[in-house]
Amino acid sequence: MKPLTTAGPRPPIHRNPKRTGELSEAAFLLKAETLGFHLAKPWGDSERYDFILDTGPRLWRVQLKCTEVMRARGFDVQPIYSIYGQGKVVYTPDDIDLLAAHIVPLDVWYILPIEAFTPNKSLRFYPSNHCKRARWERYREAWHLLDPCAADTPVRRL
Repeated sequence: MKPLTTAGPRPPIHRNPKRTGELSEAAFLLKAETLGFHLAKPWGDSERYDFILDTGPRLWRVQLKCTEVMRARGFDVQPIYSIYGQGKVVYTPDDIDLLAAHIVPLDVWYILPIEAFTPNKSLRFYPSNHCKRARWERYREAWHLLDPCAADTPVRRL
């Protein structure tokens, strides 16, 4: 048996992207339920959204994207999906209501309404760096956007 050591931090674990996504889904479920929201998960992988988030008066279709790799001092997320024969397609308000972007190494969440980022094919987040043009920082941990009483909640009924 290998002895336990207390030497320095462990090297990062490199998971496959599907496993990272599954772990982020579990983290989203825990975070949202802890904040008092209720969730439903569609059966299978055929829907364009990963969760239905129930705030009481409203149901939100939430697509979850995650990343654990830093590039150019930021974390990239692609809010796109693939359609057989058509390639990569951006999400629209007909597909989802919110994008939840999880920065895995920092356990930071960005909650973006579809109207905020569409039709962008790539989003870069700078949670640990000060960037002059960090346009998505206002959506960091923006769970308040799901509050039906909040003044800046995007109003769009399913």
